[in-house]
Amino acid sequence: MSWRTVVISNNAKLDYQIGYLVVRGESTTKIHLNEIGTLIVESTAVSMTSYLLSELIKNKVKVIFCDEKRNPISELVSYYGSHDTSAKIRKQMEWTKEDKALIWTEIVSEKIKQQALLLEHYGKSEANMLYGYMSEVEFGDITNREGHAAKVYFNALFGKSFTRTDEIPTNAALNYGYSIILSLFNREIVSSGYLTQIGLFHDNMFNQFNLASDFMEPFRPLVDEMVVELKPNCFEKDEKHRMLGLLNKEVEIAGKRENLGNAIKIYCRSVFDALNDRDISQIRFYFNEL
Repeated sequence: MSWRTVVISNNAKLDYQIGYLVVRGESTTKIHLNEIGTLIVESTAVSMTSYLLSELIKNKVKVIFCDEKRNPISELVSYYGSHDTSAKIRKQMEWTKEDKALIWTEIVSEKIKQQALLLEHYGKSEANMLYGYMSEVEFGDITNREGHAAKVYFNALFGKSFTRTDEIPTNAALNYGYSIILSLFNREIVSSGYLTQIGLFHDNMFNQFNLASDFMEPFRPLVDEMVVELKPNCFEKDEKHRMLGLLNKEVEIAGKRENLGNAIKIYCRSVFDALNDRDISQIRFYFNEL
């Protein structure tokens, strides 16, 4: 099933009516909750009823709130995403350091591979260097091949002077895209009954989404590709809406073409299976046809 991404950009009142999201603005629109995968509230001039928020949570709709600059600032996260949440959390607590390091090693290797493939697609010779880094990844990435690869990768994509700390449209677009992807991962992790706070590698006490930050790493190059194609000279409303096209992107995973949301679901569940069964062969990574 393909779910819709609904973006509320203007002054509106949102409420719930017999299974429908009702948007009351210049006109009134109804959308059945079963059709919605993600609701993005871009405008700060939007009001919502608590009844609607409750029903959105029950229907596992990811809700993202934006600030006055229309940048994602928070999201709605359910306490209980699955009927067997307590059992899943017990399993999560039983993951050993070795289990987590093993999975993290696979995730890092796949991330560098996807970065190398993207560089290769754009004819960048640095792709060969990244393939070298991928082959050098050790258990738990103790030599930080991920960090070394990232520096080479971003400089190859966006120029030798580029850094991720620059306040420029390219970084604004990257951050926006990463925030959207992070939210999708949070939805799947919570829906599967696990805690987003307890990660494999990321372990920041102030980060509520450590596990999603870990899981999403191989998917970052999908955002990077879109930003390269966008070539933003500014990053305003139109550019943000174009970035949301990422949610409709299709990739191949587990032998099928799937939209990004479904691909993330398949991938997350495969990683949980790999962790619980201690079997990395169960992980299903995506293939992006460039």
